[in-house]
Amino acid sequence: MDYQRHRREAMRWNILQMLYKSRPYTTNEQFVLNVIGTIYPDVTALELRQELDYLSDRKMLELTRQPSGTWFADLTRLGVDLVEYTVECGPGIARPVKYWSE
Repeated sequence: MDYQRHRREAMRWNILQMLYKSRPYTTNEQFVLNVIGTIYPDVTALELRQELDYLSDRKMLELTRQPSGTWFADLTRLGVDLVEYTVECGPGIARPVKYWSE
């Protein structure tokens, strides 16, 4: 797997986890950028928006684009189910394999 692909897919998983932990509150993209920036110090606002848009296209989160230019994100039911391992993940997101039982 090439580095850029691995980075995109891992970043998507980290975004989903971050939004899951911030529920039920809507999350500002700047907050997401600050958190993701602790994992990927060189992440850009554009790169984050590309991954947020990807997850929105896959119906895992809902984006609200304010006229001021700020984006807000909320997990959808599918996004919550994905983080909770109750649905299949599919390609494009580096969700770890569930090896534990509940």
